[in-house]
Amino acid sequence: MICGRKARPAAEQPRSPSDGSGGPRRPGRALKKMGLTEDEDIQRMLRGSLLRKIKSRGGPRERLFRLQEDGATVCFEGRFGRARSQQSFSVMHIEGVREGHQSEGLRKYGAAFPEQHCFTLVFKGKRKNLDLAARGEEDARHWVQGLTKLMGRLQAMSQPEKLDHWIHGVLQRADRNKDNKMSFREVKSMLRMINIDMDDVYAYKLFKECDRSGDERLEGRELEEFCRRLLRRPELEELFGHYSGEDRVLSAEELRDFLRDQGEDASLRQARAIIRAYELNEKARQQDLMMLDGFMMYLLSAAGDILNQEHTKVHQDMSQPLCHYFISSSHNTYLTRNQIGGTSSTEAYVRALMAGCRCVELDCWEGSDGEPVVYHGHTLTSKILFRDVIESIRDYAFKQSPYPVILSLENHCGLEQQATMARHMKAILGDMLLMQPLEGQDPHNLPSPEQLKGKVLVKGKKLPESWHEPQGVTSLLDPEEEEEEEEEEEEEEKLQERSSRPAKDASQVAPELSAVVVYCQAVPFPGLAHALRHPRPCEMSSFSERKARKLIKEAGEGDGMGMGPSPPPGPALVRYNARQLSRVYPLGLKMNSSNYNPQEMWNAGCQLVALNFQTPGYEMDLNAGRFLGNGCCGYVLKPPCLRSPPGEGRRRLALHVRVITAQQLPKLNREKGSSIVDPFVRVEIHGVPADCSKQQTHHKLNNGFNPRWEETLSFQLQAPELALVRFVVEDYDSTSCNDFVGQFTLPLASMREGYRHIHLLSKDGASLSPATLFVHVRCKSL
Repeated sequence: MICGRKARPAAEQPRSPSDGSGGPRRPGRALKKMGLTEDEDIQRMLRGSLLRKIKSRGGPRERLFRLQEDGATVCFEGRFGRARSQQSFSVMHIEGVREGHQSEGLRKYGAAFPEQHCFTLVFKGKRKNLDLAARGEEDARHWVQGLTKLMGRLQAMSQPEKLDHWIHGVLQRADRNKDNKMSFREVKSMLRMINIDMDDVYAYKLFKECDRSGDERLEGRELEEFCRRLLRRPELEELFGHYSGEDRVLSAEELRDFLRDQGEDASLRQARAIIRAYELNEKARQQDLMMLDGFMMYLLSAAGDILNQEHTKVHQDMSQPLCHYFISSSHNTYLTRNQIGGTSSTEAYVRALMAGCRCVELDCWEGSDGEPVVYHGHTLTSKILFRDVIESIRDYAFKQSPYPVILSLENHCGLEQQATMARHMKAILGDMLLMQPLEGQDPHNLPSPEQLKGKVLVKGKKLPESWHEPQGVTSLLDPEEEEEEEEEEEEEEKLQERSSRPAKDASQVAPELSAVVVYCQAVPFPGLAHALRHPRPCEMSSFSERKARKLIKEAGEGDGMGMGPSPPPGPALVRYNARQLSRVYPLGLKMNSSNYNPQEMWNAGCQLVALNFQTPGYEMDLNAGRFLGNGCCGYVLKPPCLRSPPGEGRRRLALHVRVITAQQLPKLNREKGSSIVDPFVRVEIHGVPADCSKQQTHHKLNNGFNPRWEETLSFQLQAPELALVRFVVEDYDSTSCNDFVGQFTLPLASMREGYRHIHLLSKDGASLSPATLFVHVRCKSL
């Protein structure tokens, strides 16, 4: 079930457990598969519990929350104005469950409820947290433990199990009278739910072939047979037949041939290991043979994924200077929506850090009662305490990644509250906060991510080293403010400058705050020529996207970085970024907090390419794809040509992608039963300008369930080490813009050759399981 969509109203509204009707509901087949039918927590969730939704507006309202028999959907009654409706969410879309007052919402609005009664559901993607309070501690414990078990079981499912689970969930929704039998009318309804516009004659023929009892109803094994036929993969059967021959059994030697063609370890030992791991038939397994089902299990497993599974862990050299890495960076991290009237929240920091972000931004302003606040100054965005932000960073900085977190301070506070900021960071972060240069570290080089593991670094202004007196201050213009002044002749920048005028004496820096800045001293950009002659690794400058493009153009990088066989000396900005850190941020006048293309900044070696994490789109897809290739740790080693320019000549590459099929694409309009997608696939290359291109297949009419294209898209790449590949599925529309269906982006260097499955993601990065593409990839050196 798609996160946030309304479920079809049930035939009968469920009554609350207190009305005397709440006996245990019969567990579904899915729960049996998960081994949870007798589980006490699951039994309570199936009966349902009255839970209060804790929200900022209006009083907390009690709702009946109930787990459905599919073991993956929770339904509850929602209200829009005076109208009531059934709403739902999928357990698969939950990222975590927090007990007690462990969310911003419950800390602010849940004080009236005992902590032991409260819990928070944190969702993947952009869906807001769900803060809940149960009537008693026991009820809360059942839901926390039950949801945790379900999440673990669902996460551990193989792709075939996910398909099976998904299809049975659809069957339950389509079985309108809940008699566990399916009439032809209900089967047709189910086909529309799963995005198939099947011809009535063919659909009825398939229905009759499976209706062994002849009673015009499918049940039990008849229903399983119908689903098995629906989920057939003719293209995988053909591939299996190509390697197995007429006997339709794959020997270890034949599997070895397949592995060789895949470009993998093609030893008999590896082939036998795969058979032992994936073959379902015990007799075949004992004889080192693989049947079709085992072969499909293998191709649908992580071993058949397009992403190199070695790259899902940290595998790169993490001992090089910080400036040799791309670093996942967020702009206006505190915002949950746009920068004019959006909400500021500590939860936005939690989400960014859990997404692997390693550089977060804090816009710090004078607050009441001597407490600095974080918000987008001179706008209607809400304010949050600086202290609360630092506490959230302390709690979540190193849960997703052990590598250093950089706090990018945009300081608009006076001296007194600057000292308060420093005091809070020291008290809350403790030993996490880097206060001194590392012992024995070469001052001419930045330390490495490995050396800085578990440390929080502060990026900000710093007093000259000769300044020692505590009462002394110096007037240092913030680099980002300075750049706005430089560009004030342009009308947009004039407006931006007026909207971000600093508070009284905010251009001065307090010694206490200066003392916590060690390796990331923010300075005005001195110009490329000066910076290259006098490199200072511990100093860094920030550029708006406009200024960065201007520097790239001036450095002569607009032509694809001199991609000939004998490249000229490294462009100036690339050489600058090989020694020092630089940060790029979006233009301040983007009222809707839109993003820019980060790839052009990465091409120039910029490390901290800051994006609005709260704004989904292709730019954030590229960012997620860029940092997918090193265990999502937030640090990716730049290619050699960007670390020590001019470097060696690049390896040119031809890339051929055969788009074969798609499976179980999501239905875009669930409210409209007749709406079926007409999908096509677009493959995009994002890299140096010479490599940027895109090609697409033809669209397939009315089939989102198992469309087949068999179309090859070919590309030539000059700098494959910088390229990202984005696979996009859209719904073709001849009269208006095509609708987005799903996408997946990854570095070309992390993409495996051969026959591969691609697991699609939604617009906000959440899984669209079980939706996949099946492709064949081949790379060839030119």
